[in-house]
Amino acid sequence: MSFEKIASRQNPRVLRLVKLRERAARVAEGVFLLEGLRELERAVLSGIEIREFYFCPELIRNPLAEKVFALAKKTLPAAAIAELSRPAFEKVSYREKPEGVLAVAKMRSHRLENLRVPAGTPPLFLVAESIEKPGNLGALLRTADSAGCTALICCGDAGTDIYNPNAIRASQGTLFSVPLAVASNEAAFAWLKAQGATIFATSPAAKKVYWDCDFRVPAAILMGTEATGLTDFWLGKCADAGIVPVSIPQAGLADSLNVSMAATICLFEAVRQRNS
Repeated sequence: MSFEKIASRQNPRVLRLVKLRERAARVAEGVFLLEGLRELERAVLSGIEIREFYFCPELIRNPLAEKVFALAKKTLPAAAIAELSRPAFEKVSYREKPEGVLAVAKMRSHRLENLRVPAGTPPLFLVAESIEKPGNLGALLRTADSAGCTALICCGDAGTDIYNPNAIRASQGTLFSVPLAVASNEAAFAWLKAQGATIFATSPAAKKVYWDCDFRVPAAILMGTEATGLTDFWLGKCADAGIVPVSIPQAGLADSLNVSMAATICLFEAVRQRNS
């Protein structure tokens, strides 16, 4: 099997790949960039559809790359695979130390109504409102994965970009294994209530401390945006909609934690309670 060899950084295929760093271009095509051996392997194992594959022999040093490359050759036509020169690959790559393999993959649908809640164990949802930083989104996915969350629900008006390359990298590929939905605040609230979940809204002003909450029930833990926390949509409902405001005590000068750290603290308290 022979592949196209692309040397120029100005080649149309290279320029298109660079364009796919932008959200609008990804949405328009319904695809995203997938770089890194671990991420590629986990995406394939999770059933992500790979559309195109690009490689640079000069940058490939990990034996896993040969496994990923063999899979690409087995599943894709030759026209969908191309060899890039090192300058061309480095122009496309968004990593300081690229591993020499990159793919274009099809986006999945992340509609709330497609989430499946397993029967038996009370569900545990992590809900993130208006998370804007891709690194924080990736870290939340890793936390949700580690804690065995039923799902991560992204809501709010910020338009969280779940296929941002840095979010994929920060998630270490858990984007492809953690059940994930994107919805408006209104839709998320209605869906969680329909699931019978008690909603816990994190807020520095809350009087109830997270370790005094009963997370053994069907539960949804809400985390707000990095700068301002949860909006009034959630906090304004605490008095009459059964939402429980909770805080993480702060002993020093800082009045808040990084959102992924706060999620980790609350989720693993829920794990502790459920395993005790």
